[in-house]
Amino acid sequence: MISYYASTNGRLGLVEQPGPDTWIHLCPPFAADELSGMAERYELPIDFLTDPLDIDERSRYEREDDARLIVINTPVLSQVETENDSIYITVPIGIILTPEALITITSTDDHPVLQLFIDNKVRNVNPARRSQFVLRIFEHTVYRFLTCLKRLNVRRNLIEQELYDSSRNRELKQLLSIEKSLVYFINALNGNELLKMKMKRADFLGIRQDEDLWDLFEDIIIDNGQALEMANIYTNILNGTMDAYGSIISNNLNITIQRLTLITIVLTVPMVIASFYGMNVPMPLQEKNYIFILILLLSIVLSAGVIYYFRRKRLF
Repeated sequence: MISYYASTNGRLGLVEQPGPDTWIHLCPPFAADELSGMAERYELPIDFLTDPLDIDERSRYEREDDARLIVINTPVLSQVETENDSIYITVPIGIILTPEALITITSTDDHPVLQLFIDNKVRNVNPARRSQFVLRIFEHTVYRFLTCLKRLNVRRNLIEQELYDSSRNRELKQLLSIEKSLVYFINALNGNELLKMKMKRADFLGIRQDEDLWDLFEDIIIDNGQALEMANIYTNILNGTMDAYGSIISNNLNITIQRLTLITIVLTVPMVIASFYGMNVPMPLQEKNYIFILILLLSIVLSAGVIYYFRRKRLF
């Protein structure tokens, strides 16, 4: 599906035909010859349109004649609803700059970053100022990472509170999902940071003489580094939490086995005494009426002695 947007009075709106100051957005579902037609119309390598549709595509930039491609990874909610899968995944956005058009392409039909522009939730954007438009996409991509990281951290805190009173596997599976999401984020943020640093060094967007855009680009790089640091910190905290919880479970299991063993020893004492008088051989005092009470009292006294010994050793 192809959509055309132009800026009118500071607001983006749908237009029927593309112009030189139009933003062209491509998203699924794609018609059979839609991508090839777009590549032919703007004299683009077909790879510029197909590479961003690969969910595993790394962040990078490329130049082919007058056409420039930027691929940047952004976080989206995972469509898989199983407990073991990650909560968030990263999906590439392809940004193509040509003398005639500014084109974006994604493999999702409602990408959360681009949807902000479509819904006019981002102010003062104009596709005619292409470098600024690209930087605003970068900016809101970083904001999206920061927002998702904060949500993951809140969710982790809630799961940790449940772990103190629970030994079920469900909470551990949820922590594993968060850990997978953080792994995706760290890889994507690393790639995005390298991409932005290379673009800045090569002045890929041609903004070195524009002080405002240059400062904005530097702020975006700083915010990207902050998001990467947050992701690393949350990953370390999560790993420490899972290791600590594994140690707690192991320690609780050892305590339970120890208590069961001590109870078995205590119960073994009267069983041993009673087993002597259960033999099919003559035993002392077995004809006396009080022998049962005597055996019972002896078992209680010996069991109490064993319990007292274990208490002194702080095993109970």
